[in-house]
Amino acid sequence: MKVIIQRVSDASVSVDSATIASINSGIVVFIGINYDDSEKDIHKVSKKILELRIFNDNNNKTNFNIQEVKGEILLISQFTLCADTKKGNRPSFIKAMEPKGAKILFNKLFSELINSGLKIFKGKFGSMMNVKLNNVGPMTIILDTKNEK
Repeated sequence: MKVIIQRVSDASVSVDSATIASINSGIVVFIGINYDDSEKDIHKVSKKILELRIFNDNNNKTNFNIQEVKGEILLISQFTLCADTKKGNRPSFIKAMEPKGAKILFNKLFSELINSGLKIFKGKFGSMMNVKLNNVGPMTIILDTKNEK
């Protein structure tokens, strides 16, 4: 599972020119689900998203996590994170999980994050989305459950 986390001052997602979700200060989480990912990966990613200390304290040190700052989360499915670009110039997406299974795992992650008590919003799975965000820092973190060692 590949995840990109961006700390933002605000963000929104639109489908067919209509805004379907927006957040204020918090994080945008892009998630790519690989064909061999499982609920175990969801638990790891959920825990990491909630506990990453990427928000500044009064001394401008990243000592706070999303829960401590009561930030908001915008969760976006993005199968293109599973792209394989080793050969040629056209990315291959064969490592991405098929949509039915990926949607189940995506919704499980959403449910786990909802249980944190934070305001959590999501894009529309499988749709062409326009995501707008204002990255603060910039702060961008990449997680890969297949590359933990």
